[in-house]
Parts: sequence; structure tokens; C-alpha cells
Amino acid sequence: MRVLVLGGYGLIGSAIVDRLLRDGCGVAGLGRNVAEARLRRPAVDWIKADMASMLSAKDWLPLLAGMDAVVNAAGALQNGARDDLDALHRAAVEALVEACGMAGVHRFVQISAIGAALSSRDPFFRTKAEGDGCVMRSALSWTVLRPGLVIAPAAYGGTALLRALAAFPFVVPAVLADSPLQTVGVGDVAQAVSRAVAGNLPDRVAIDLVEERPRPLGDVLLAFRSWLGLPPARIVPVPAWIGRVVGAAADALGWLGWRSPLRGAALSAVAAGVVGDPSTWRSIAGAPLPPLETTLASMPTTVQERWFARLWLLKPVVFVCLSLFWLVSGAIGLARIDAAAEVLTARGIGEGLARTAVVAGAVTDIAVGAAVLLRALTRPALLAMAAIIAFYLAAATLLAPDLWLDPLGPLVKVIPGFCLVLVALAILDER
Repeated sequence: MRVLVLGGYGLIGSAIVDRLLRDGCGVAGLGRNVAEARLRRPAVDWIKADMASMLSAKDWLPLLAGMDAVVNAAGALQNGARDDLDALHRAAVEALVEACGMAGVHRFVQISAIGAALSSRDPFFRTKAEGDGCVMRSALSWTVLRPGLVIAPAAYGGTALLRALAAFPFVVPAVLADSPLQTVGVGDVAQAVSRAVAGNLPDRVAIDLVEERPRPLGDVLLAFRSWLGLPPARIVPVPAWIGRVVGAAADALGWLGWRSPLRGAALSAVAAGVVGDPSTWRSIAGAPLPPLETTLASMPTTVQERWFARLWLLKPVVFVCLSLFWLVSGAIGLARIDAAAEVLTARGIGEGLARTAVVAGAVTDIAVGAAVLLRALTRPALLAMAAIIAFYLAAATLLAPDLWLDPLGPLVKVIPGFCLVLVALAILDER
């Protein structure tokens, strides 16, 4: 059996791909950035394409040739520089469903979300429901799966945030700590998709994939803290207004290309409660889905998990500090051109050349300081920072070696900044 998996390298999509490969299926995966996916899963036929731009059936028909089933695990949390929710969740799905009918691909599995509803004021849940409607109105043999809070060995997005909050020093901060949640292991989602693809689930049914009983968000965080092997700590409720401020900031960062799990859509979902109906799956499978404790027990935890959890909340601090350092450094250089140029003229450099060098350096500092905040430019900006620091140290050593022994340490203090750039490069990847 040949299966096309949309979003095949995402949190849920990658687990689905792995399960289908174990089942002996031939798998093609579609996504916008598939270079790393090809390295990690070479057995998959990876297709580089932006689903949100594939808005007519003819865009999809070449990809459906030879396919027996389609699994749509693609999705985005909020509109931003990289994401158009209406195009991704509704328009592309509508075109794909039409193409499936034309190509004779009858089996379709749609990964939706608890809370997806046409009446929702949130664009994520509304567009998800519109996409679900496109599937459910079709003549295809469809299955719509609505997972609860997905728990996975992979750590990014919401799964990363849970780890980070659980590893907070001494206490566990939580916005909406009492909101009810039902979890599901990503392996159990993949198993449900496997059964649907194989025709071992009823056709044309929507199923909530959730554990039997809801639990407060605070209890989920404490379970993660115990799983990480950290000392017990108490939950400290964070005022809702702080969550709204953080959510608004994360929404703004979305337009710079960053995908924070703290966006307004996620907070709205938690506030409403991530609660589904486990009875449909229980009646079909004959047993409930495993609870959170079982899911966590199936995921080995090591020191790497604790490193990641502690570093994750520091990641935005690292990038903000780097950006401010370079922006402020450049601004001071422009504001005090004469004083900066004097460092060079005192060592035999002509005044005109010295002033030009100061202005060029300051403008460059400001440019890379701003560029590091734009997700599409972050990696080249960091590499530029490393190169600039190396050039600065080499030039200063040649022209003003005495600065290495200056009591204020103008050269020595640059080295920690260089190290921070290396750390930023090391933790840049999101998935």
C-alpha cells in the first residue's frame, strides 16, 4: 500500500510515517523543508511542496498517482509570516479532496483537533473545522481523528513547553493551572491512523483520541516533573493577564517567523479545556487509550531531557540578549563616532578612514542585531556575528594589541559574546 502523508516530519506526522513504514507501507511525505527529513528517514519518498499554495485539484493530481491513501497531518497554530491558516487548513484540503476523487484515492485520514468547530472565534479551530467539513462532505472513505494534548518523545511546540515549565527551578509556574486536559500518546495516534489506513476502523466516522479522565494542567506538569526525575515542587498559578501578555508577544513574533506554543490560540484552547469523548474509540477498539502515566512510562528519560527542558525557556533570552547587544553596540557607535574613531586615529589610522570604519561597523552591528530576530534570517545573522567577532578580534590584535591588557577588557569581554553566538547556533533548530 502506498500512502501520502502531509506534514510527515511534524510531531504527529513523523510518528505516523514511522508506524506506516513498520506496517510495510510505501510512504511519501510532503512538506516545505524536507532536507533534514530525507536524512532522518531515507526510506520515505519526500516531496518538497508548500501545501498552502496547492489550492486547485490539478496541483495535487501528480502527487496522487499510485497512492492508495492520504493522511493529512499538516497544520499550523496561527497565522504568521510562514503560515496562512485558511489556505492550509481549508482551501488546500478542499482541493486535495477533489483531487482524491478524480485520482481514485478513496481512503483519507484527517488529523483534526479537539475543539475544532465552525462557531469558534479562533482562526485555528474554525479553519480546522472547515477543512474537516470538506473531508466529511466528500464521497471518500474518510476518518477524522481529533487528538487531545499529544505527548511525544519529540520535544518542540507544546511538548517542549510542558517539559520546560516542569523543569522550572524550585516551583512550577502555570497559567490556567486548573484547566482540564486529556492527553494521548503520539504512538496511539499513529496506531489509530494505521488502523484507518488499513481499513480496520469504521468508515466515515470522527473519533476523539483522549485518555479516559481529564486532569488539571497543573497535574500534567507535575507528572512531567516526576518523569524528568526532578525534586517535587508546588504549582504556582500565574495570573491570566500575564498569559495574555505573553500570548500577544508570541503572536507578534509569529509575524517574524517564530512559532511559539504560547500563542493566543494555544492559550484559548487550554482555557476552554482540551476535553473530548473517549467512548467512541473505546467502543471501536474494545479498550480505552492509555492514561498519561502509561504514556510517560513508555518514554525513557535521561539527562538529555533535563538539559533540553532547562535550556528551552532560556532560548528566547539568548536571542533577545544577542539582538540587544548588537543593536545597542551599533547605536552607541553611531552616537559617538568621534570617540570611537579616536581609538583608531590614536594608532595611526587616518581620520577619514577611521570614521568610515566606525560607521560601517555600527551599521553592520545594527543590521545583524535586527536580522537575528527574523526567523528566516536568524542562521545567516548568527554566522555573520561569528565572522564579525573573529574579524574584530584579529584586526584589534594587529592594530591595538594593548587592548588585550586594558583594565576594562574591551577585547576579553567579546569572547563570551562569541560563545553565546555558538550556543544560539546550537539551539536554533525547532524540530
